[in-house]
Amino acid sequence: MGMVSSPASQRVRKLPDERRAEILAEAASIALTEGLERITLRAVADRLGVRPGLISHYYPAAEDLVIAAFIRAVSEEREELFPDAGTPLERMAHLISRIEGRGAFELTRLWLNARHLCRFTPALAEALLAQEHLDRTRLTALIEDGVASGDFAVDDPFAACIRIWVAIDGVGSYVNNLGSFDFEAFQRFVTDVAEWALGLPGGGLRAAVDRQGAG
Repeated sequence: MGMVSSPASQRVRKLPDERRAEILAEAASIALTEGLERITLRAVADRLGVRPGLISHYYPAAEDLVIAAFIRAVSEEREELFPDAGTPLERMAHLISRIEGRGAFELTRLWLNARHLCRFTPALAEALLAQEHLDRTRLTALIEDGVASGDFAVDDPFAACIRIWVAIDGVGSYVNNLGSFDFEAFQRFVTDVAEWALGLPGGGLRAAVDRQGAG
């Protein structure tokens, strides 16, 4: 009578790069849906159906996995916020539509979560600063494209970028409120600030954002 292979013996051994990518993807998912504090070696192992020792082989320190997960999550979301297709006005409207809608809800919570935790974790604070720099670079480049195309009337694209990000972060600070804040001045605050910062005629950006939301 032949021996029956156990599930453990049937498990496919993955290449180190594949396993590391799998672990990081799962940790990034936890970061977005549950928060950075929920990322533990055991939590990731349970999701992947492996032993915690396998996770610690790739990430001996849980803090390293938390930071890597934060970087992975915000990097992937950045690509969603800044598509290459469309005019500068359309791309700006896409960004703001996701921010003011529910498209970036988990990302907004993650940033707020990271800002709190970086007070106690210097390495996370450094990672956060690096990701902020990448965000500013992408938004400044978008604004510069809009100036070149004539979509935006801006003398200082970097200053406009800062004003828009401060509006985004300001609105995002309310993301964990239990009650809704159903006031147009709040819900469209990012649009209104961006419209002013970009030198656009009143209502022009709102209309573009509304078209994005409807699409």
